[in-house]
Formats: sequence, structure tokens, C-alpha cells
Amino acid sequence: MTLHTRLTDMFGIAHPVVLAPMDEVADWRLASAVADAGGLGLLGAGYGDKDWVDEQFRHLPTQRVGVGFITWSMAEQPGLLDAAIAHRPRAIFLSFGDPAPHAPAIHAAGIPLICQVHDIAQARKAIAAGADVIAAQGGEAGGHGTAARSTFTLVPEIADLLQSTAPEVLLLAAGGVADGRGLAAALALGADGALVGTRFWAATEAAVPHTAQIQGLRADGDATVRQSAFDIVRGKSWPTPYTGRVLRNEFTTRWHGQEPALRTDIAAQADLFDAAVLAQDYTVANAIAGEAIGQITEIRSAADIMEDMVSTATAILSPAGAAAVTVG
Repeated sequence: MTLHTRLTDMFGIAHPVVLAPMDEVADWRLASAVADAGGLGLLGAGYGDKDWVDEQFRHLPTQRVGVGFITWSMAEQPGLLDAAIAHRPRAIFLSFGDPAPHAPAIHAAGIPLICQVHDIAQARKAIAAGADVIAAQGGEAGGHGTAARSTFTLVPEIADLLQSTAPEVLLLAAGGVADGRGLAAALALGADGALVGTRFWAATEAAVPHTAQIQGLRADGDATVRQSAFDIVRGKSWPTPYTGRVLRNEFTTRWHGQEPALRTDIAAQADLFDAAVLAQDYTVANAIAGEAIGQITEIRSAADIMEDMVSTATAILSPAGAAAVTVG
């Protein structure tokens, strides 16, 4: 079974599911697995390491998958975007910054531009910059974002905005989509597909230590928290108002809300954190996951995840005859 939408038409894929470009978690193995399963795979280039990007694309045919960057960090590295474009990715995904300065080069290369937004003002800027696809991310999502809006209200509002001002621009729902119920909801809310992170974080192909995934399986959505302590200890200067959603642990219990004290003891805490990462000690190291972690009970292959997600969404949408999709 397939769910046919404008997204599947644009990218020539079987299913309207896009892998979130999770920083380094979404390497060539996971991106390829999602592509093989019929979705759109995106490499998680994160803060931007040219050597890492080059290495990932060495494993991939031209236009096999796309790539995503943290925009403000990419902008600090002249030549990084051009280097990514040279690999002819299937799409370029920009998050957490102004896409406008980078859009002309992406458009000139004929590469679809996906812009992640967190509110209506950002959506309008993405439209003005010429985004081909907008990913509307609610605060439920894992990793960085804002707590300003939820997926369930943000997606239909941006769908209405696009319908009235830029109907050619496609829409992804992001944040909280981890199974077929979420995919069906995304399409019913007016999206052309879903951006999925946390569920693929718990895939067998994900570049995530097994110990971190096991911790995730034991958690529910209440076990996550939006915080900035991990950015401070890692030396990442995230702009306001972005925070990162992670699994709660002893480190967040000690330092969330105590950020000034953390900064005064940063050298010692950074050493402890680095040691915990090496030891895969997730009482201190950070495990990034969204609220949807509570829906995940096992680590499965990307293909199995996709099959379950699509078959469940198809079963939900078929009786309703949803106008947004053609089930076949």
C-alpha cells in the first residue's frame, strides 16, 4: 500500500515520510535505509563538518539522499554550502536560522529547499526565501526547537497560510509523529507528509549507541525536557529562543534551571560530560528524543518502521476518503 501526495510526486518516493536530519544520528546508513523503504532520507550534517559530509556522500550515488544543516552554524563556515551542493543532494534542509542568504545558491543548483520553521513569522520568511517545502515543527519534537507552538495547531495554520499565499509550497508536519496514527493526523491536518525523527532514532540503522536506545525504550513522553544545559556543557552557543529536548537524567536534574552555576564550573563539568559520552553513561551524557519516545517499545529496522507506519495510516485514512491523499 502507498499514500500518494504532492510530496511523493515531487521526490519520486513511495511514501510521504521524510527522515529528520538528526545531527550525525542520520548518517548514510540510516538515510539510505529510509530511502530504500520508500521515504526521503536526509543526512544530519548538523553544525557542519565538511569532512563528515564528504565521507557520507562517498557512500551514496548522486541524488540518493538529501542533507540538513543547522543554518546559523553553516553560515559561519564559508564554502560549506557550496561543498554540499557539489554532491548533488536530493534536497537541502535548513533549520534554526534565516534561509534567505543561502536560498539563491540552492535554487541555482536546481536542488529543492526545505526550511524548518517553528511559528508563523518564520513560515512567512521561508515562503519569501523561496522554500519548496516547509517543515512545521511543534515543541513536542526531540532535539532543538522552541516551545512556542504545538504540532497539532501549527500545522493546520501554516497549511491555511500556504493555501492562501503560496499553494505551490509543500508542507511537512514535524514533532510527535512516530507511528501511523501520527502520519494520518499529519495528512489530515493539511500536510503533504511527515518529518520523522525520534522513531528513526530508535531504528537499527541509526548511528545511536545501543545503550542510549535502550534508555529511550524505558522512557515515556514525560521523561523528556526542553533545556539548554547540554548546549552549555558542549560549548554550543544556541541563539534564543532555541532549547533542546532530551531524556531527563542526573545531569538535567542537577543543572536544568541552574545554568549560571553550570557556567561557573564549566571546565570540570565539561570533562565529566566528555568522559560520560565516551563511556556511554547516559546518566550524564545526553540522549536526544522527543515526546513521542513514549510510543516506542522496540528497536526495529527502518523498513519495518516504514511498513507499519504506512499500513496503519492507510487503514485510518481509507474509510474517511481523505481528500488530501490517494490511497492505492
